[in-house]
Amino acid sequence: MILTRTPFRISFFGGGTDYPKWYRKHGGAVIGGAIDKYCYITLRTLPPFFAHRHRIVYSNVELVNDIAEIQHPAVRAVLGDMGIAEGLEIHHDGDLPARSGLGSSSAFTVGLLNALNAHRGRMVSKRNLALEAIRIEQEVIAENVGSQDQVWAAYGGLNRIEFHQDGTIDVSPLIIDRERREALQDHLVLYFTGFSRYATDIAKDKIANLDKRGPQLRTLRAMVDEAAAILGGADRPLEDLGRLLHESWMLKRELSDSVSNSAIDDLYESALAHGALGGKLLGAGGGGFLLLFVPPEQQARLREHFKDLIAVPVRFDVGGSKVVVYEPDDFVQEQRR
Repeated sequence: MILTRTPFRISFFGGGTDYPKWYRKHGGAVIGGAIDKYCYITLRTLPPFFAHRHRIVYSNVELVNDIAEIQHPAVRAVLGDMGIAEGLEIHHDGDLPARSGLGSSSAFTVGLLNALNAHRGRMVSKRNLALEAIRIEQEVIAENVGSQDQVWAAYGGLNRIEFHQDGTIDVSPLIIDRERREALQDHLVLYFTGFSRYATDIAKDKIANLDKRGPQLRTLRAMVDEAAAILGGADRPLEDLGRLLHESWMLKRELSDSVSNSAIDDLYESALAHGALGGKLLGAGGGGFLLLFVPPEQQARLREHFKDLIAVPVRFDVGGSKVVVYEPDDFVQEQRR
């Protein structure tokens, strides 16, 4: 049996510039980080005693004999692309709900790739794991996704990611002293809006509008430099980051009419009125988790106001996708002798 643990992520600045359609022409950059909430993938070879060849367990249970019959798009794509011959049992569990703006789809893809490579006795670098997940999602499944979520899922950490016009990607950890890192975490809180959505549907609309949103995207890209200066500069008050998040969210809402809606706008304005300095809806938009930057002394006030919403404190993950259990199946080893 093999078990992988892969982090979800929060994005701060630069979202939209990580779509290949944009950065292949103009370059792009993002700042964000992986958090200590995870996607777990359990994988084992399924012994040949069952009427089905593959068993895939997530919010549904699939019992199939052929990979082409699998309904889960990432499982079907990865198993087919890797040419998996043996029957497998795959279980997915997550700390937070899917379709909520935390990069859960990419965490699943990265975690599954990590598990299958371990199953084949291979160790894969974080870079190759991220690039392979990007290829699977963008080319094999043909989803409308950017190229940042897969990187944070594979690498973990608090990073700046640069997307170059030649298609290459550079990942640089943000150098922040321990005290400032702790302060940043203490200012962040996630609230679940209660709305789930399919990010690919919203992203499709955003991608179609990219060429018309050049000024907004260039400003969002410039905010990456400003955020890095705030985080790395002891002379800059951390509250400046909250205000910059507010400016970024106002711009992001202009990328597509589907990024926000009246219910989300009301939640956000209410958060500002009760102590938040800024924030944003995570992921493509339309629902999911609302990230808020709130001074610690204001958080009790905000919690009381949002008492009917689920709050999730934020702590950063440092390891990225990991194989946490590796116990090769004795049955399989015997069959291969």
